[in-house]
Amino acid sequence: MSAGSGKRVRLGRIVGLYGVQGQVKLESWTEPRIQIFRYQPWLLTAPGVEKEIDGIRGRAQGKGLVATLPGVEDRDQATALIGCEITVSRDVLPPPAPGEFYWTDLEGLEVLTTEDVSLGRVNHLFATGANDVMVVKDGEKERLIPFVQGPYVHSVDFTSGRIVVDWDPEF
Repeated sequence: MSAGSGKRVRLGRIVGLYGVQGQVKLESWTEPRIQIFRYQPWLLTAPGVEKEIDGIRGRAQGKGLVATLPGVEDRDQATALIGCEITVSRDVLPPPAPGEFYWTDLEGLEVLTTEDVSLGRVNHLFATGANDVMVVKDGEKERLIPFVQGPYVHSVDFTSGRIVVDWDPEF
């Protein structure tokens, strides 16, 4: 399985309106935030909305971002898109640097201890101020394991679909 096979990556969301000509304000989770415009086409999703858009143009505006979406001509059309998440196909993102990973690539991998005890699979990850954390579920138990390479995460192997961690199975 390739790391990107059909997966989608959340890059941000539409959070408001800008002006009267259908422009929207964005929240971007890319670094730097303006990079969100580099990855297209976007799939906009919300309850009752699923729309693929290509050819988005945008700019920084104050502390936020403003986007012009093809086919969105007025404020009423733009209002219907507020709250939509912006995702792209994993395949349009550049490959991560050695030792770096996209969270979406880690989701679903089996997590084993250094003693080969299965802890479950990565359900999702989240960021804290100090480090990222893997949420590992095995059906009965949910574990929060810091994604810190070295002390806790010993290896990530996409070929075998496994992450090896130094973690007490009882914790």
